[in-house]
Amino acid sequence: MTVASLSRTYAAIAALGTLGALTIWSWINPADRLTWWLEALPALIAIVLIASYWRRFPLTGILLSLVGIHCAILLIGAHYTYAEVPLGFWMQEWFGFTRNNYDKIGHFAQGFVPAIAAREFLIRTSPLQAGKWLFAIVTLSVLGISAAYELIEWLAALTSGAAAEAFLGTQGDIWDTQSDMAIALLGAVAAQLMLARIHDRQLRALV
Repeated sequence: MTVASLSRTYAAIAALGTLGALTIWSWINPADRLTWWLEALPALIAIVLIASYWRRFPLTGILLSLVGIHCAILLIGAHYTYAEVPLGFWMQEWFGFTRNNYDKIGHFAQGFVPAIAAREFLIRTSPLQAGKWLFAIVTLSVLGISAAYELIEWLAALTSGAAAEAFLGTQGDIWDTQSDMAIALLGAVAAQLMLARIHDRQLRALV
């Protein structure tokens, strides 16, 4: 095992340990148990998949870091519900927002992180390479993920009754769904413009 692979292994173990501790904290006395499951489930699935496929399909350091950050955002939102996260209230006070905008951080991450994930999977498992086609396909894929998540939220709202408002987190904004998707799109574009070169270097080193 090379020094680089050992470093990745130790970093992954540390990240999984940190996320495990955060998951336990998030689970203890959440604002609403059903909402916790709805919000935290994507993070739990990501943690299990990364741990399960670590040897067969190790990820680049940049993608691991981004997934960890995204999981943390989800777990914090699951504990408080997105509309009640303290950071969102601090932002509301600092910037004069009319609502708690922590959910917008989550939707930006929902575009930013899957863009790098989709980019990595496509480069490693398909003939696609860095370029305009990859950029377009990744961007459209992330938009599809965002739209699918909004449909899941809608379905959950129809079936979860009292927990619907906490899960949706619309806070009375009639354009919440559209703005969520627009912010995810912005995140996808920003991730590719900012991180493509670093990501490409890490992919070459991983191979």
